[in-house]
Amino acid sequence: MDLKEYIRSIPDYPKKGILFRDITTLIKNEKAFTNCIDQIVEKSKKFKFNKIAAVESRGFVFASAVSYILNKPFILLRKKNKLPAETHSVDFELEYGTATIEMHKDSISKEDSVIIIDDLIATGGTAEAAAKLIKISNGKVSGFIFVINLFDLGGCDKLIKDGFKVENLIEFPGH
Repeated sequence: MDLKEYIRSIPDYPKKGILFRDITTLIKNEKAFTNCIDQIVEKSKKFKFNKIAAVESRGFVFASAVSYILNKPFILLRKKNKLPAETHSVDFELEYGTATIEMHKDSISKEDSVIIIDDLIATGGTAEAAAKLIKISNGKVSGFIFVINLFDLGGCDKLIKDGFKVENLIEFPGH
């Protein structure tokens, strides 16, 4: 199945000059969504890990399904001030702004190896921040799986250069 056919492209969202790749058209189609999750599960076999993490909010859609299928714990990486217990936090740059993500301090321990799943990678700022959160907790990042790689924005290349394993399902140019 060509998952690209199920991704809607929206020009000038969230601001002028951005071509937004919308995954809602993929997840509302049961066959496309099931195929997407099956592909992520298959790609996860390339990694050794005992926990799955994802970044709020679209990453949760994919990672929670994969976590259920693989029977692995799911760690939430959330926007600032959304988690109730003690957190680690990391500030980072987005393609069109800045943000902070947080994780509960008790989510990861020293022996944990984590894959990070997200819907899309652009410049890599969010992914790098997610990796920092795992490292702050003394966990190891086993790798990343993205549904979409905006290949010309360089995020995957940056992660690979930093020594991370990266997998993605489909690619589009950015902007």
